[in-house]
Amino acid sequence: MQLATRTAIAFPLVLLGFVAMITYWISYTVQPALPKVDGSSRHDPDYIMSNFETTQTDINGKLRYKLVASEMRHFPDDDSTELTRPNYTQFAINKPYTRAVGKRGYVSSNGSVVQLVDDVVVTRQAFEEKGEMTVETDLLNIRPNEEIVTTDRAVVIRQAPKTVIYATGMIYEKKKQTVTLLKKVRAHYEKPVLLNSAMQKNKPKPRSALPKKSASKQTNTKNTRIRRSYD
Repeated sequence: MQLATRTAIAFPLVLLGFVAMITYWISYTVQPALPKVDGSSRHDPDYIMSNFETTQTDINGKLRYKLVASEMRHFPDDDSTELTRPNYTQFAINKPYTRAVGKRGYVSSNGSVVQLVDDVVVTRQAFEEKGEMTVETDLLNIRPNEEIVTTDRAVVIRQAPKTVIYATGMIYEKKKQTVTLLKKVRAHYEKPVLLNSAMQKNKPKPRSALPKKSASKQTNTKNTRIRRSYD
């Protein structure tokens, strides 16, 4: 009788213990993980660098691009990087370098995208017979490995001496050597006056070469402004 009584009492206790273990396990598995106390779950920088500079070279050791900033902040939660006063310079063999600057910048976690924000100015040096060219916009996305530059914002392109192009959205593909303007394109162009032509024009002519007087008027169209609009 005593053995039967003990068995009858112990069985409910074991069953209750088993149910308690199952309940605890379910509660543990569905409960969200507690936040880490090391700060990695917050968007706080884990390190800050002043006068930041990084470079990349090609397989032959030639410099491809250089990225500098007055300050760099790295964030561990998304492995992103923020830049203050970024300065991105793209180099090419036997060609002038191209430099892009902005007030702020961001670098993706894998470094595949460099973004410049606010008062962005891109400058390509003059070379051979091509004058200096600048691009002004508010946001620029640079993909160094693909050599592609894009923006969906308004852009102003100035080509020396007197060409100005306005557009919204731009895609520059270095490998194809093409610039695609997406919409609302307007261009203003003034034909440059060649130095030799200007010197010949200002050079005094001998009397025998002076043209005879004529009642008809001649119109000089060398400096005529040409405006073209595209929708």
